[in-house]
Amino acid sequence: MPRVVLVTGVSRDLGARFARTLAAEGGYEVIGVDVLPPRHDLGAVSFVRADIRNPIIAKVIASRQVDTVVHMAMVVTAGSAGGRSAMKEINVIGTMQLLAACQKSETFEKLVVQSSVSVYGASPRDPAKFSEEMSPRNSPRTGFGKDSIEIEAYVRGLARRRPDVAVSTLRLANLMGAGVDSHVTRYLSLPVVPRVMGFDARLQFLHPTDAVRALLWATRDEIPGTYNVAAADIVTLTQAIRMMGRPSLPVPQVAAPSVAGLIRQARLGDFSSDMVDALTYGRAMATDRFARATAEIDGVGFTPSYSSRECVQEFVGVSRPGLLDPVQVSAALEKIEGALSVRPRAEAEHG
Repeated sequence: MPRVVLVTGVSRDLGARFARTLAAEGGYEVIGVDVLPPRHDLGAVSFVRADIRNPIIAKVIASRQVDTVVHMAMVVTAGSAGGRSAMKEINVIGTMQLLAACQKSETFEKLVVQSSVSVYGASPRDPAKFSEEMSPRNSPRTGFGKDSIEIEAYVRGLARRRPDVAVSTLRLANLMGAGVDSHVTRYLSLPVVPRVMGFDARLQFLHPTDAVRALLWATRDEIPGTYNVAAADIVTLTQAIRMMGRPSLPVPQVAAPSVAGLIRQARLGDFSSDMVDALTYGRAMATDRFARATAEIDGVGFTPSYSSRECVQEFVGVSRPGLLDPVQVSAALEKIEGALSVRPRAEAEHG
């Protein structure tokens, strides 16, 4: 008898990719749920138009005898949800209703939740890489980060109330690659990219293909717990802007919120104060826990197919060309950096 898997958020790209891939494997009856009709091909997935904020989701779970729920309905930006209040309703209230329905189900055995690196916030006091047991040095105050923290709290509550259920929470790095639409990709695609003067944020990415692979691992196998999932390497903001071929505009830190507000007003991006912090200080995650957990299953474990740098390169390849040639920009900056490093030595010799 095939396992019955309910996947939320299938009208969005990552949810559609995951549900379609799982259904194509065979051995699974996959039910895709979303409030909007799917924009992408779902293949063998059975689509049900339903709002997880409505208690009717409990009837769907009960009538289809769902044993596994993969929750991917979290909206990243207020703009895509129709405002901050609507975003919170979908992210937090929707999760509460979904988990309440799961708790009552007699057939429910497994929950997989797509969480985010944003739970760690961003501050100048952050460690080089966050491990799963670490708390944010500066807790997110708004937006997706705050919602993700609340969602994880509700998920832990369900795990306590239903110890018979295997619960896996995957904290995914920012997605990057061809076709990805996010606050980071919109920011890097600006004709002129503003950046906070004196800072060079550390950026860590995950390719959508690797995100799907990680979610498949957690769905197929028993991997309870919370895990960071990202490419191991780091790309600095300066490097990413160079690769995009965009000129950057240094902005004093005190003026960064105002600049973010102007970008929102111009509808070029949706940047909360937490997003500004992330693009100022950056953040990164340690990923060895998930690698070890999956290696115990097949002896090899999960390793991302794309590095953070390769994710950016793929996105650059399908993006509108920047005003500058990235190769020429890198070469010019290397010459400047080289001249600056040699100049003090020459002055000392002639002093």
